[in-house]
Amino acid sequence: MKIYITLVFVMALLVVAFIFGSQNVQPITLNYMIAKSEMTVAHAVSLFTVIGIFIGLLLSLLWKLLRVVKPKKTPKELSR
Repeated sequence: MKIYITLVFVMALLVVAFIFGSQNVQPITLNYMIAKSEMTVAHAVSLFTVIGIFIGLLLSLLWKLLRVVKPKKTPKELSR
């Protein structure tokens, strides 16, 4: 049942993203430190969303890795 709810949620997000992308075709200019780029609003939102998801996944994986590598202290060790 959980997979169906997740699938419906993802499909709804894709529909909203498609509508957003089709309505926001105005060009914007992004100024970087050493470069300048021109793209549509929809492309910029998509790009920064993907970058945010990627950074979030990396940080969560790093957090889980640190939790596995670092052993938990027992109550006996904590009382010392």
